[in-house]
Amino acid sequence: MSDYKIPVVAGLATAVVATLVLVGGESAVAESGADTVEYTSMSPEALAEYLIFDARGFDLDQEIQEGGTVRQRLVQDELQKTCSALHGARAEGDTASRVIVMAREAIIYPEGGIKLGDWKKGEALARSGFGFRVGHKTDDHSGREPGGNCYACHQLDPDEIAYGTLGPSLTAYGKTRGTGEAMLKYTYEVIYSPHSYFPCTKMPRFGANGFLTQEQIADIMAYVMHPESPVNQ
Repeated sequence: MSDYKIPVVAGLATAVVATLVLVGGESAVAESGADTVEYTSMSPEALAEYLIFDARGFDLDQEIQEGGTVRQRLVQDELQKTCSALHGARAEGDTASRVIVMAREAIIYPEGGIKLGDWKKGEALARSGFGFRVGHKTDDHSGREPGGNCYACHQLDPDEIAYGTLGPSLTAYGKTRGTGEAMLKYTYEVIYSPHSYFPCTKMPRFGANGFLTQEQIADIMAYVMHPESPVNQ
């Protein structure tokens, strides 16, 4: 689950352009009432804006799992606006500091302190990409809990061959770092609100945005940190 929203995601704009078919080298056009829109004369960003918001290529009024509508989900918060303004550049100086402050202000700690949960439950969460999808096939959270989709970006279990590489490998994470109080706090904060350490990272704010509960975060922490977890074998 990405932490980035429109306006306008460059990747989405690219995908929108890629779906247009140009026949015989002629310009692609669309009829919109009395207006004719020439797709090929528009920038990818403008085209994405047009297809999503003006041509209503998406149902922006569809209800979403956390309450509200797709349109409301697409509204960026201040942290997202700050990072989007960088257009992919590294956050540095005052910008990085401002993002870190906003990220840290969003962290809520467990009342009983930060503890490891059930690593077996954490493994299931790490492997699951279910949750928060909308469109023609909307994820129903009433019958199945959302996952963390950790393997989409990280290597964890050394015997698993299917994993993404957008993030660093977490194999032997607990074995090499231990489970001391400082490391528990650091790991919880990175999962809950990763911009607090990595400003403008592509990692979702799992806790701050309500993607995962504190209990689920504890279970995922156990999966990457507990000495009996396959991650640390």
